[in-house]
Amino acid sequence: MVMAQKYTLIVTEKPTAAATLAKALGNKITTHEANGVKYYEIKHKGKTYIIAPAAGHLFTLKQSSKGWDYPRFDIEWVPSHIVTRRAEFAKKYFDTLSELAKKASDIIIATDYDEEGEVIGYNILKFLCNGKRAKRMRFSTMTKEELLKSFESMGDIDYNLVEAGYTRHFVDWYFGINFTRALTNAIRCVGKRFAILSTGRVQGPTLKILADKEREIKAFKPKTYWQLFLHIKVGNKVFRAEYTKEKIWKKRSVESVLKKIKNKKAKVLSVTKRVVKQSPPIPYDTTTFLSDAYRYFGYSPTQAMRIAEDLYQRGYISYPRTSSQKLPSDINFREILEKIGSIQRYGKYVNKIFSLGKLEPKQGKKSDPAHPAIYPTAEVPKKLGSAQAKIYDLIVHRFLAVFGPDAKRESKTIILSVGGEKFKLTGATTVEKGWLELYGKYAQREEAELPNVNQGEEIEVVKIEPVEKQTTPPPRYSQGSILKEMEARNLGTKATRPQILQILYDRGYIVGKSIEVTDIGINLINILEKHVPLIVSEELTRRLEEDCDLVQNGKKKREEVLNEAKKIVTEICKEFKQKEKDIGRALTAALISSHEKQSTLGTCPKCGGTLRVFVMRGKGTRFVGCENYKKGCSFSAPLPKSGTIIPTGKTCEHCNTPIIQVSRPGARPFRMCLDIQCPTKKDWLDKRKVKKIKSGNKKKKS
Repeated sequence: MVMAQKYTLIVTEKPTAAATLAKALGNKITTHEANGVKYYEIKHKGKTYIIAPAAGHLFTLKQSSKGWDYPRFDIEWVPSHIVTRRAEFAKKYFDTLSELAKKASDIIIATDYDEEGEVIGYNILKFLCNGKRAKRMRFSTMTKEELLKSFESMGDIDYNLVEAGYTRHFVDWYFGINFTRALTNAIRCVGKRFAILSTGRVQGPTLKILADKEREIKAFKPKTYWQLFLHIKVGNKVFRAEYTKEKIWKKRSVESVLKKIKNKKAKVLSVTKRVVKQSPPIPYDTTTFLSDAYRYFGYSPTQAMRIAEDLYQRGYISYPRTSSQKLPSDINFREILEKIGSIQRYGKYVNKIFSLGKLEPKQGKKSDPAHPAIYPTAEVPKKLGSAQAKIYDLIVHRFLAVFGPDAKRESKTIILSVGGEKFKLTGATTVEKGWLELYGKYAQREEAELPNVNQGEEIEVVKIEPVEKQTTPPPRYSQGSILKEMEARNLGTKATRPQILQILYDRGYIVGKSIEVTDIGINLINILEKHVPLIVSEELTRRLEEDCDLVQNGKKKREEVLNEAKKIVTEICKEFKQKEKDIGRALTAALISSHEKQSTLGTCPKCGGTLRVFVMRGKGTRFVGCENYKKGCSFSAPLPKSGTIIPTGKTCEHCNTPIIQVSRPGARPFRMCLDIQCPTKKDWLDKRKVKKIKSGNKKKKS
């Protein structure tokens, strides 16, 4: 540990932030290490400062007495590492900050300035620093200039923000733990089996939104319709015009039109041109950023946020959790653009912006009292990984585009008449790129040039094409679109929405990029809607969310909101207990049905029997085997040790074995066939060989 002299302890939220802050504040930095945690000693204006990190939340809420009954409201903050194995890594940060706090004369909280950051900092101050008074650094970027400015103008902890954070944590515990416990107990009391099914204040309504969409899709009945297309030739090019009635519902109507237009030429009735201005995009708020990260790269919201947080802590972008669509007026746009322009691939875009004259960014309507919209800083990244480079590039191009002029697109519509029936050709081309040029590959627009024809001109018809189609069900939500839907309905916060979505994946309630609700997810919502609909009530969730905001604004007391939440939870639990056996029976049947469906993976390629998932007793490892093994079928294959296995109903064209999807907590789902020797797994096998060789070389060296 450090020497015995007095010092001021500065607490950051994560290790990367501690290193960045030390570089910003100190000319001479001494790196120390305790319990495997690096912390930094610096001198600033003659005073000694120790900068040490937490690792996110070092404390979590836990029931203060024993028992698994419900409802329970006796909870307290305890160290995270004693509650769950997933938080065991936090113990070394807990111990290091405890030791450093003992000799600290003053405390400075430098965690992220938002609700979660304020709770993290306040709990460290309260439980590890003996409640010493502390100063608070507030910043939206971790650049040297802003950190120094924040250090020189420190204020107090935002106790309204702490109260709002405490309120939300307590309310979420009341709903999440009690209702999860109720569901689990219902299954146990009826089926004598133990299975954890979770729901929560935001989790339940979000799953209901997705389940409603799933039910709509499953209830959809396709209808047959026809479309008519006319292929015309102008010069050496052939163009396809569409019948003005988009859908024709009766086949005899199609035949009637075909009879009218057969062997007729097309006559140009009108040519309409219109130039449309397209305004630049507005700066990124969190929801739009996460949606685009998924759209362009397929990154889940939790993945994208993790990457963005790393860029922020290294000083390359502003704080990525924000509701604002406005850039701060006091930052030096020219300096940031010049630094971005020093990176070769962005130079031409920056030069284009400077040639426009005045720097006037397009702004959105929404603002955030804590942080501005997301933007790149004047810190030029030194080295970025592949994922970091993609997210940084997206944020940079969005920032560049907001300074661009309007784009102009010319739309053109040609109306043709054939035998008295009307067809149309439509297309659009970019006539002035404007901001589209600055947005780079993220601004791709379809360019459809139409022929130059005049009114009254007759054109040769090359082909008449009737196409039989069927109506399609409504599209499923993507991870980006459900985040936007949650925001629109005021479910959760910008910080919690990605976490809620990840929980639904981890629980096996939803799967896929195009989100599909599993049988157990659908059944859970059906059962809750029937017996205790308040658990999945959007209105209730939204009201509590608004109450937490009132606490943050100082217009409502925490105790008032918590007392109301306790009443609601108590009433719901009372209703739940009255129907516990009915709920338990329904949940047990749903679990058995879901397990049966998930454990059936497809057809055996050897004998045509049914392939099922088996678990080896004692070891817990899984494999797939044929139900006809007693009749002599020897087919079997190993399965991944962890993750939810979901049959896709598809078969590999190379090995003829079923294709499954494997979903693991916090990771992207992947698909695989069952044959370990399949050519599709060549890369997997090559990587395993490399790992074995490397591990063998290490053993030889030792």
